[in-house]
Amino acid sequence: MKKLKRSSRLVEMTQYLLSRPHTLISLTAFADRYQSAKSSISEDLAIIKEVFEEEGIGELQTLAGAAGGVRYMPQMRESVSLDIMKEICLKLEQPDRVLPGGYLYMTDMLGQPDLLADVGRMFATAFSGRKIDVIMTVETKGIPLAYATAACLNIPVVIVRRDNKVTEGSAVSINYVSGSTKRIQTMSLARRALKEHSHVLIIDDFMKAGGTIQGMMDLLYEFKATVAGVGVFVESGEVELEERLLEDYVSLAKLTAVDMKTKQTTVVPGNYFKS
Repeated sequence: MKKLKRSSRLVEMTQYLLSRPHTLISLTAFADRYQSAKSSISEDLAIIKEVFEEEGIGELQTLAGAAGGVRYMPQMRESVSLDIMKEICLKLEQPDRVLPGGYLYMTDMLGQPDLLADVGRMFATAFSGRKIDVIMTVETKGIPLAYATAACLNIPVVIVRRDNKVTEGSAVSINYVSGSTKRIQTMSLARRALKEHSHVLIIDDFMKAGGTIQGMMDLLYEFKATVAGVGVFVESGEVELEERLLEDYVSLAKLTAVDMKTKQTTVVPGNYFKS
């Protein structure tokens, strides 16, 4: 790269860091990239770090030593997250989103890049500091959320299938009981998709009683994996506590009331905002 003016270098360095979250970048790599002295690079990073923290963009961690450098950790302030989720809740309360069984139509919203980017940062912030090797979700609507979160944490995604795909080789399959319908269903994961003893963050779009997520947790047991956390975009509040199969999870929104006759719903920010 050609030598840049300091103002241009600051812009390019910021973009470089934002596009490589959770990646340790040495001062030497920056110095070589911008053909600048390490002292100048350190001053630039100090400016970027200050702006990131003041604006709530994230944290720029500095690691000292020969193997040190800087690492960008995406974060979102809770006040900013709450404002965004309040707007999302209003959209989710639209009458035409009510589906039979008390579910909400969310496919259109889960296709919006700006919404997904915000939700990904929220989940990344919620589970910051935990050891996570991979994100797991079940097909299909949870996939965009999983990838948005993975982009912020810079880790891979594994997708649990409802049935085994020939193109994925041998797989581990289990039967589980759906918490809402009480039906026995099947899910599978290719053996090559997940290493044993991995630390896994489960992300899903909607949770009623939690049967599907419990199924994924049972599947992880077969891989000797550890559940690092569970995040759901929307949880249903119309489930009796004794019917809920999970206790430890983070929800960004909560469906508290559904009137099937009037198509009126009430959606509020989830338990993430009550901690």
